[in-house]
Amino acid sequence: MTPLIAYEAVGFALGLIFGSFLNVCIARLPQGESVVHPGSRCPDCGAAIPWYDNIPVISWLLLRGRCRHCKDSIALHYPLVEIGLGLWFMAQAAAIYTLLYFSRSHDLVSDVIVHVGIALLGFLLIGLMVMDWQTQLLPDIFTLGGIAVSFFLTCTRAIFLAPNEDDVILKNQQIQISSPGSSAGQGNVFLTGPERLLGEWLLSVCAAIAILLLIRWLYQVLRHREGMGLGDVKLFGLLAAFLGFWSSALALFAGLLIASIYAIVLLARGKAGATSKLAFGSFLAIGGLIAALYGEKLINAYKMLL
Repeated sequence: MTPLIAYEAVGFALGLIFGSFLNVCIARLPQGESVVHPGSRCPDCGAAIPWYDNIPVISWLLLRGRCRHCKDSIALHYPLVEIGLGLWFMAQAAAIYTLLYFSRSHDLVSDVIVHVGIALLGFLLIGLMVMDWQTQLLPDIFTLGGIAVSFFLTCTRAIFLAPNEDDVILKNQQIQISSPGSSAGQGNVFLTGPERLLGEWLLSVCAAIAILLLIRWLYQVLRHREGMGLGDVKLFGLLAAFLGFWSSALALFAGLLIASIYAIVLLARGKAGATSKLAFGSFLAIGGLIAALYGEKLINAYKMLL
């Protein structure tokens, strides 16, 4: 049996590697630049960065946070993004370890795919959080591209569903419906497992996007100015695609709460006014990270209170 620390080490190492690539995306995508060509260069002096100065975290520490050529400082967010994504991947690797060795679930493959999806969601959200904070831009390649990745993962989960698993069956009903692909219970199956899984995914994404579009429209009607960008709408759709509707709603609530607290602090310190713009996508991304880690537990705790 492979020890837990091995899974965590591999997860952390992969997170560092993906984090290094994510830093390239953060620096180039808002500017419309390629993430492939040219190679890594210092943003100040333009000098090419050799491979030994491009090792995640370690190179930043050895260089003491400065470019080898021009000695200009290298922003702190570079190692923080790498470490943050490393820890995120490590947590998902630990969850997969628990599933493989201790779970009694009959849908093990689907559960593993879910955690792989959460790992990728962390990559997307951390990148979007930093990009929106720096440029107030949320690139479509991360939002719409992320939704497409989620759809692919959902289709993959549907393929591995066992026969009759997650079927929706109408019992004791007069209606007679036969669903293609059902291997049993002909005459009373309403939705097969794959149909239900993909249907819930589509409904969650469409509902999330429609709700935020409505809020955006109402704000424009009442305040006569734009309050929320379309990028935020797409980001909310991304959260619904990976987390489902209710967890994405929790992410929206958490994002609004954190943004409100931050705005109050700025107003109290005289550093913002009533018309100041906030990078709401950054706060929504933070809410998404919280919901991805604790969403199910928080929602279940809320249901128990009711």
